[in-house]
Amino acid sequence: MDTDRIAGATKEAKGAIREMAGKITGNEKLKAEGKADKIAGKVQNAFGQAKDNLLDAVKRADEAGE
Repeated sequence: MDTDRIAGATKEAKGAIREMAGKITGNEKLKAEGKADKIAGKVQNAFGQAKDNLLDAVKRADEAGE
């Protein structure tokens, strides 16, 4: 598993917590920052997944060529 996937999932969870804290406290800035963190985490996770898929495809192609 790619480190971007782990970091992305962590960032997404942190964003969800910040967003919830913003909702509970009525702090719109914290809520917005949490949403932004969640989106950034999703993007980073997707990037890591794409890298994993590409590496798997290269590995399968290499094994098929041998």
